[in-house]
Amino acid sequence: MKTNNGKIGAVGVTAVLLLGLSACSNMSDRDRNTAIGAGAGGVAGSVLTGGSTMGTIGGAVVGGVIGNQVDKDKK
Repeated sequence: MKTNNGKIGAVGVTAVLLLGLSACSNMSDRDRNTAIGAGAGGVAGSVLTGGSTMGTIGGAVVGGVIGNQVDKDKK
């Protein structure tokens, strides 16, 4: 029997991201951007590496850093 754990993992990460973002009402814009970037990067890393754990973690780290730096110069 063939299973597709990569897609299941990506769906799971997306669900956790959406549930986690519901608690973002008291976060600053920078914190919210970091969380969104980490979630999106994790999903992208998972998809691009075929569900690899290291790809997911690496994508989340890179996405979080990018999300954190998005509005840095506006203030």
